[in-house]
Amino acid sequence: MLLQGEIFGVVVGVILAIIIIAIVASSIRVVPEFMRLVVFRLGRLIGIRGPGLVFLIPVIDQAYPVDLREQVIDVTKQTCITKDNAPVDIDLLIYLKVVDPEKVITQVQNFRQAAVGIATTTLRAVVGDIELDEVLAKREYINSVLRAKLDEVTARWGVKVTAVEIREIIPPSDVQSAMVKQIAAERERRAMITQADGEKQAAILRAEGQKQSAILQAEGERQAAILRAEGQAKALELLNEAASKLGHNALLLQYLDALKNIATSPSTKIVVPMELLSFFQAFLKGEEKR
Repeated sequence: MLLQGEIFGVVVGVILAIIIIAIVASSIRVVPEFMRLVVFRLGRLIGIRGPGLVFLIPVIDQAYPVDLREQVIDVTKQTCITKDNAPVDIDLLIYLKVVDPEKVITQVQNFRQAAVGIATTTLRAVVGDIELDEVLAKREYINSVLRAKLDEVTARWGVKVTAVEIREIIPPSDVQSAMVKQIAAERERRAMITQADGEKQAAILRAEGQKQSAILQAEGERQAAILRAEGQAKALELLNEAASKLGHNALLLQYLDALKNIATSPSTKIVVPMELLSFFQAFLKGEEKR
């Protein structure tokens, strides 16, 4: 009987030691830098503990951990009706961060779920005031409006909304096909405009080239005519100068030589210049004087 009593006492002692160790262990918490503990003592908030080593009174104190890191919430596709009664599917991401751990625990039961609920209702309200074309074109505007309205609500919970990003906007299928046709028509229009501009520029360049060619040709002809005229004038000037140096007899011999050449031609008529007759008269008068 004594042996059994000793064994029972040892077992009870071990159990009590284990319980005491477990209680002591539960009263010691190591809180990381990005976490905080919101501590309640007998149901009353006594403050925020951490980071580092935190001691709690067993059974009396209760601690709720709060993550201070920025968190992202994925809001699945929500069907919204635009101002012109067109349904669109929108999914988005919400980036938020806890700035007041006390309010996160005392003011809202589940701030992530509450943030998703506010985001979906706000999204439908914002999209409902915008037409479909503006929804597709003003994504940044919708992001900024959602962030401002969400931040206004979540501030009561000690949560700061840092950003809202719409990932995808899916319009109805008929609208998508119309958009594809519109894009194709726009590309075709741009191609036609580009081709027309190219043809216009080519025509202008050809006209400019023809104009320059005509100008250069006319300039060349003008220069050639000037050179020919200058050459003829120079030749006449030289002939006149040479004729002034020759006597009447030399000129008469040249005329006679020319008449000789003319006489050998098959022509039946010979035109004698008046100057030649005057030379003959002068020559005859000179002979008579002799």
